[in-house]
Amino acid sequence: ERKIYEEHGLEKYVEYQQNNENVILKPGPAFYFVKALEHVNARLLELYPDDEERFDIVLMTNNHAQVGVRLINSINHYGLTIERFCMTGGESPIGYLTAYLTNLYLSADCDKVQEAIEAGIASATMFTANKDVVYSDTQLRVAFDGDAVIFSDESEQIFKEQGLDRFFEHEQLNENKPLAQGPLKGFLEDLGKLQKKFYARNERLNCPIRTYLVTARSAASSGARVLKTLRSWGLEIDEALFLAGAPKGPILAKIRPHIFFDDQMYHIEGAQKLGTTAAHVPYGIAQKYSKSA
Repeated sequence: ERKIYEEHGLEKYVEYQQNNENVILKPGPAFYFVKALEHVNARLLELYPDDEERFDIVLMTNNHAQVGVRLINSINHYGLTIERFCMTGGESPIGYLTAYLTNLYLSADCDKVQEAIEAGIASATMFTANKDVVYSDTQLRVAFDGDAVIFSDESEQIFKEQGLDRFFEHEQLNENKPLAQGPLKGFLEDLGKLQKKFYARNERLNCPIRTYLVTARSAASSGARVLKTLRSWGLEIDEALFLAGAPKGPILAKIRPHIFFDDQMYHIEGAQKLGTTAAHVPYGIAQKYSKSA
């Protein structure tokens, strides 16, 4: 469909969508993540039938309303519960994100994601895994890089500009000083709030949400500051994996997260190759270096 739009223009694109509105769209990179969110919602509804604190999924697109029927047919075919649509008819949907109180915006369009990040909204560009894997259908698994994702890029700036030894020295000197927050800290907080609702009902061992920190930091030289920062924020992370510069792909292939957030395309590409659906967060000093490269 995208190819039709780019090669033949908007009118042909809309015509094609209307003529094929009963042809079901294929799943995209966020499909299994959304399915996992809906499973969490179903569990929360069982435990808290009168509580509306659940994931609210909004489909945001700059498509024209005429395309809506095909989207609705596809959503119903897959049994998804997405009631909110925002179809902007060619205009950027970014301006609506604040109105929807958006906690996380995902898109395959890197320009829209960059626009959202600059507007202060947690956002990431989705990339499809290069091979099929089987995802958990009973537990939402979300993996985060640390610097420039959960945390600010303060330490990464020192690493990029002054080298690894200076980075280690800086982290050890500032071990007890919490890092500033990064763009996805708020989303990790949201996951933590929902996890606690399960813990309150003695469901910790059966919690349908599990979070992972997958970082290139080394534990002994720079890991303490990360863990102490999370503690100072009152946040828990279920698993912390300090890789000391080793590739992230094999570890992620073991975890099989529904989504993995990282600020560096090098790690995104490595994750993709081994079957992980990855999301690039265009934030921090790594973007300057990737553009110059």
